[in-house]
Amino acid sequence: MAAAGLQILGIALGLIGVIGAIVTCAIPMWRVTAFIGQNIVTAQTTNEGIWMTCVVQSTGQMQCKVYDSMLALSSDLQAARALMIISILVGVMAILLAVAGGNTVVRNFYNPLVMGSQKKELGAALFIGWGASALLLVGGALLCANCPPKDNYTAKYSGARSGVSKDYV
Repeated sequence: MAAAGLQILGIALGLIGVIGAIVTCAIPMWRVTAFIGQNIVTAQTTNEGIWMTCVVQSTGQMQCKVYDSMLALSSDLQAARALMIISILVGVMAILLAVAGGNTVVRNFYNPLVMGSQKKELGAALFIGWGASALLLVGGALLCANCPPKDNYTAKYSGARSGVSKDYV
């Protein structure tokens, strides 16, 4: 079973990914004060996260305040909260299923009561899935890297039309 190393690496990277998602969810550094224009030298930095906002003084002192209400949050922070929690839960479930399924397959492979013609090992679909996820991650990273920020976005808005019709039946 030469693929065992790849399987362990896949589980390890999955665990690291879930830990990274938890850390990303916890730290209040989603939006940080930008030092541009007249704002180059400041005595404080503002960090905003999905759970709290923090002000860091130039002396190193940090004061954080947890958001009081869900209604006080902007819609992007509410969406970020929901998506991060869903991401973490789905990641944990995926790791548990992968470990349980892999354990069952390996245990049955080494079970002396199972005949040689009935022994199974992890199939190509798992490796294709891992490769596909790697390609998706690389593709997403390339897409993010190739999207320079625009200073202004143009959007065309059309006026609302009246929904009332004068034709009565």
